[in-house]
Formats: sequence, structure tokens, C-alpha cells
Amino acid sequence: MSSSSTVVDTDPPVAETPAASPRAKRAISISAPHYHDHNRIGQPLGRVPTGRSGHQSGSVTEHQHQHDHDHEHNNQDEHGQGEPLGRSVTSGTTASRRHVPDLAFPYITTDISRGGITDEYRTETRQGYISMDDPDNGLRPVQSRLSTLHGDRFVLHNDKEKGGLGNKKLVTWLEKDPENPRNWTKFRRWVITAIASCAVIQVALSSAIVTGDFKDQAEYFGVSTEVISLTVSLTVCGFGTGPLLWSPLSELLGRRLLWAIPTFVYIIFNIPCALAPNIGCLLASRFICGFFGSAPLTLAGGTIADIWGPEERGFAIAIFAAAPYTGPVIGPLIGGFIGKYAGWRWLYWVNMISAAVVWIASLAIPETFAPALLKRRAKQLRQDSGDDSYVTEQEIFRKPLNEIVLETLIRPFEMLVTEPILLLMSLYISLVYGLLYAFFFAFPVVFGEDYGWDDAKTGLTFIPVFFGVGLALFVTPWLEKTYTAKGENVTPEDRLPGMLIGGPFVPISLFIFGWTAPPYVAPGGGSWVGPCSAGIPFGFGMVLVYFSANAYLIEAFPDYVASALAAKTVVRSAAGAAMPLFISIMFRKIGNGPAASILGAAAIIMAIIPFAFAKYGAGIRARSKRAAI
Repeated sequence: MSSSSTVVDTDPPVAETPAASPRAKRAISISAPHYHDHNRIGQPLGRVPTGRSGHQSGSVTEHQHQHDHDHEHNNQDEHGQGEPLGRSVTSGTTASRRHVPDLAFPYITTDISRGGITDEYRTETRQGYISMDDPDNGLRPVQSRLSTLHGDRFVLHNDKEKGGLGNKKLVTWLEKDPENPRNWTKFRRWVITAIASCAVIQVALSSAIVTGDFKDQAEYFGVSTEVISLTVSLTVCGFGTGPLLWSPLSELLGRRLLWAIPTFVYIIFNIPCALAPNIGCLLASRFICGFFGSAPLTLAGGTIADIWGPEERGFAIAIFAAAPYTGPVIGPLIGGFIGKYAGWRWLYWVNMISAAVVWIASLAIPETFAPALLKRRAKQLRQDSGDDSYVTEQEIFRKPLNEIVLETLIRPFEMLVTEPILLLMSLYISLVYGLLYAFFFAFPVVFGEDYGWDDAKTGLTFIPVFFGVGLALFVTPWLEKTYTAKGENVTPEDRLPGMLIGGPFVPISLFIFGWTAPPYVAPGGGSWVGPCSAGIPFGFGMVLVYFSANAYLIEAFPDYVASALAAKTVVRSAAGAAMPLFISIMFRKIGNGPAASILGAAAIIMAIIPFAFAKYGAGIRARSKRAAI
């Protein structure tokens, strides 16, 4: 429901599923054996409470919903402690539990091939720390064929490295810890949710508000409408490239600093947009605005995941899922009136003012990123006690800079080439996102040129999209409830119903829009109702498709979630940037009906993708190197 661990872009946080029951033991292990599980090869990893009372509080039980690598409970030795922990990975096609990614886990900057995955950042314990090999919440290897079948460097598989790290204590939250963001009052958390959502809406609005007065901008700079459309395209390009920087920085520095600094730069660069003496200055400033303005798009999803537990997120997810699409729809709605009555330069002044208001509010958001907060606590504990064993996983398994660059800039594109699930889902998301921006240029052709409406009146035609988005807000909580109700039997493909429901509405909206517009229905009277009403099914289908597809990618690639979301963001932004460059010409040259039908045909083809994955997705994941297995 945010692009991350620290998610890339506006990726809604997904709800985690309940912990495994003993029935999960029916699963068949497919992992390669390790030195310490030679007596357990082929056995599943059903999680059973250990004898360590300090690790078993109610909050820990709740926290076990976060990750679903299952750990086999070992026989107790004479001291009551467990034998060396056996770990393996079970097939996702069985009732076994999968690792559901915690969006607060620093995937980009942590070397999980050595450190594995830990529940450290969500666990509450009486003593405030866990051992590295804690059976319930400590380190465990990643879950993918890339590591289990081709070898990994997991430290608990390495006698030499384990010997040097065995005394380390992974710092956790205390029971009912007031510093844990999920223990803050509901009022405080809802305020943070509202601010984060408003920040996403405002930045998304900035990409489309300029469409309210393209004509006057083109005349002032002496360029064509297609050149002016670059003010939208370059901003969306900034949305796609910015998160490649903000995601790793937020893991290293925390979220609060990045809520403040990049957005301030975004605000400042609205000034040269409003005062631009030439088209070059305007276009360069718009790209910079998009690049720095993408920080809230990157941070908001992770921030909401930081403060809401899986059982509480339903309505928060519903609101956040709609935020990225509400902003672009508001843009032309208000931009038309601003351009008509105040002039095109005020489009940028109003955007700057609204951004400044939201930025001031965002300064009230405290640090919510658990790894950053616990890293500070570990440092304080080391200073106060003189005991250097207090650490966080991110500190001891920090990736070097060259690997962070690889994770951020290279692996997303490698996965696009090698992972069909990621490629096809990214293409589907990019089509839907691109169609949203296509409407910003198709509506002026139909309502401005065919009906003769001015920009202000044309902007009102986007109101039906709001109705569609509103309808989707009632469905997304139901989808979450249905998903979590499946408990231990859930698979990534159980995230697809939203796409199965919403997908057909996208091509339906396009056919309605194209074939109820002139010349097929003559202008006059209430004939505008047909193309205008197309926004309702589009808004409904758009939110459901994006929300479901995003959740599917997160769960299909739980240990490579940052790279998967980065790849999706780049492809999606490329489509959103490309659509404005040819949609107006397309509708003018071949007509409203044929143009909409071509887009509708593409939407029909894409709508087949989730049905195919619902049937064959588990088999495709089983052959993937990085997908959940």
C-alpha cells in the first residue's frame, strides 16, 4: 500500500498473515541441507514456543505474524536451551508458512545473504534483546532458490563466523515499549497517517495541475502543446528516478530527515517554474521538482507500516491506496479554474503554497523507522553498559556501498529480465498508471475540442473518477479481511482477487469513453454524461488493480521486495511519462472511438495476466530464483 522495507514509491503496506499452526508440518521441505540440520533434512519448520519465557510475551506472539519462516522446535538440553536450530525452506504450494516481508526491514542496506531475516525490529521482549540464534525471532536464512539451492553465506551455517558473533545481542523493543511506534496512541498514529497521505496527494497533484492551462503556456513560450506536455512527463520521470536514491538513504538515515530535506528542495524549485523565462528553465525545474518531490511517495507507505500492526491496518490501507490517484485527479480539477482566472504562472505558485503547508505539517512526523530507532538504542546501551554486544542486525551486516548501488540500480532491471511475474505485473501496473495520465490529455480533446468547453469546465469531468476511487475504498478492506482469514493456507496468489475484480472495469471504462463521445453521440443536451461517466469504472478498477498487484509483488518476492518495487516504479513511471506525448495526437488523428478501443484492447490483454497467475503462479514461483517458494 509504499515503493520498501523502505518501500519504493506509493506502495500500500500489506497485512501480514497469522502464524503457522501445527498443521503446517504436512509441508515437504525442498531446501538444501546445512551442517546443523543433518538430522532434520526434509522436515518442515513449524514454529512452537520455546522454553525462554523472556521471549514469549503477548506482543511477541502478535509479532510472529510479521514473518513466516517457520522454525522447528528442538529438544531441550540439560540447561533448558534449544539445540542448534535447524532451518529449511518449504514449498509455497503447501500449507507451509512463507516469509511475509516487514516493510520496516532494511532490505537494501542489510546483507541478508549473511545475516538472513530477523524479527528483531518487531519483537517486544522483557529484557530488550534476543540472541542471534533465537528460534522464534533470531536470524534465519532467506527463502528463495537462489540461496537454498545455489548456496548462501548465512552466518549460522559458518562455524568460523558464528564463533565471532555468537555473543551478540540483537536489541528489541521492551514489552509495551512507549517508544515503539505501534504502541503510540491511535490519535497520534491517525494524525501521522493523515499527514503522510496528504503529502502523497500533494506531490501527485503537482504532476497534473499544470494541465489546467496548457494553451497559455504554449503561447507564452512559443512551443507546441506536445512540448508543453513534457512538464508532466519530466515530473513523472522524476517520480521514477528519485526513489532509487531516497529508499537506501531512508534505511541509512531514518525517515524523519528525508521527510524534511527533499521536500523543501521540491518546494524551492517551484519558484523557477513560476518565473521561468524560457521553456528550458521550466522543463529542467519540473524534473527536479519530480525527483525531490518523490521522497514522500517513497516514505509514506513505509511510515504507515511502521505505526500500524497487521490487525489494525485495514482502513489505513484503504485510504493510502487511493492517495496516489486522488492527487492527479485533483490537479486538472483545480488547475482549470486557476489557469482561467489567475493565469498559468499561478498553477506553480498554488502548487508551491500547498506543498509548503503539507511540508510544515510533515515536520511533526517523528522518526518511525524501527531499525533507526533501535540502532540509537543499541548505541546508547553500549555507552551506558560498556558492553559492545548490544547491536542491531543492520549494524553488523551492513552492506558495503558497492553492493547498495548494485541492489538499487542494477538488480531491479536484472529481475525484470529474469522474473516473468515481476515483468508482467509491472507492465500491467504501468498500463493502468499510464491510462490515468492518458485521460488528462484525452479529456481536453473530447470535452474541450468536441464539446467546446473551457479548461475549468473540462476539469470538472474528472469528478466521476473520485466516485470510482471512493467505491474502491469500500472493497480494499474486504480484500484484506478475506486474505487474512485464510490463515496458514494463504499464498501470494491469494492477493490476486482485487485484480480479478477490478481488471475488467478498466477496458469497460475506455470503451464507454470512446464510443459515447462525438461524433458517435452528437454534442448537446446531456450527451456529455456518457464519456464523463467512464471515470467511475476507471477509478474503481484502477485502485483495485494497483493495490492488488502491488501486494502480490511484495509477497511473491519477500526477500527482494525493495528491488521488485524499484523495478515496478521505474516501469510504471516510464509509462506515465510516455502517455502524454502521443495521446492527444492519437485521439485527434484516428478518432475517439478507435483510439479508446486500442487502449481498451491493451487493457483486456493485460487483464488476462492475473487470471493466468492465479492458475500458474505457484509453478512459476517454484522455478524462479528469487520468488517465494
